[in-house]
Amino acid sequence: MTQHEHPSDPVVSLRDAGLRFGDRTLWSNLTLDVCPGEFLAVLGPNGSGKTTLLKTLLGQQELTEGTVAINGHPVRRGDRQIGYIPQQKLIPAGTPMRARDLVALGVNGHRFGIPRSRRAERERVDELLDAVGATSYADEPVGSLSGGEQQRLRVGQALAADPSILLCDEPLLSLDLHHQRGVSELIDARRREADTAVLFVTHDVNPVLNMVDRILYFAGGRFLEGTPDEVLRSDVLSTLYGTPVECIRTGGRVVVVGIPDAETTHHHQHEGAA
Repeated sequence: MTQHEHPSDPVVSLRDAGLRFGDRTLWSNLTLDVCPGEFLAVLGPNGSGKTTLLKTLLGQQELTEGTVAINGHPVRRGDRQIGYIPQQKLIPAGTPMRARDLVALGVNGHRFGIPRSRRAERERVDELLDAVGATSYADEPVGSLSGGEQQRLRVGQALAADPSILLCDEPLLSLDLHHQRGVSELIDARRREADTAVLFVTHDVNPVLNMVDRILYFAGGRFLEGTPDEVLRSDVLSTLYGTPVECIRTGGRVVVVGIPDAETTHHHQHEGAA
């Protein structure tokens, strides 16, 4: 289902990309390709440029230098080839919307031209609800659902246009371990079945560690890119941060200690957000 003529064509291409705000450099000289079916985790402390990278790919933030392309084309806002899963934010109780209505926004909310028939639209929404395991609460008020259930609906919404890439901005934040696993597995299943590329911004890589192909790690205006085994090492992270950092693997998890005080909000220091 990928939109590429050749499986090797990158979905995302950044060339010598840089982003600065005033005299502060978030990152520079970033050259990166993300290919169909690849799972790239984007890590780093708060303020290091993770979410800003997603905004750049969504056409909401212009690069200071270099170029960026999606599926070989310049970045543009509203690109239906991009599925976006935001941070989990609870929808208030009393919101006049059913679960299926939230998913339907992905089917018809951005559509121009000839509208699809209501029947085809309903069938597509039902298909998406089933795909994310939300059929049983499809007609429930969305504000009455748990954070994990709401986040499943956001995954369904992001898949509505059959995107070639999923941009995930801390999609597991505030979810318990059970729902972290469920949402992660939905995203991973999509990329395996449809060859969808995944850029997954997270403060805690552990819930997706066994799914990740490569890591892009931002810190202090610099970055590292490589496999988890290449990046998640004490010597490598110590060089990136410019101070001794210890990376400990235990019980299939990764814990990083010694991050500088200014950057203490970090992905590995939490044993999973509850």
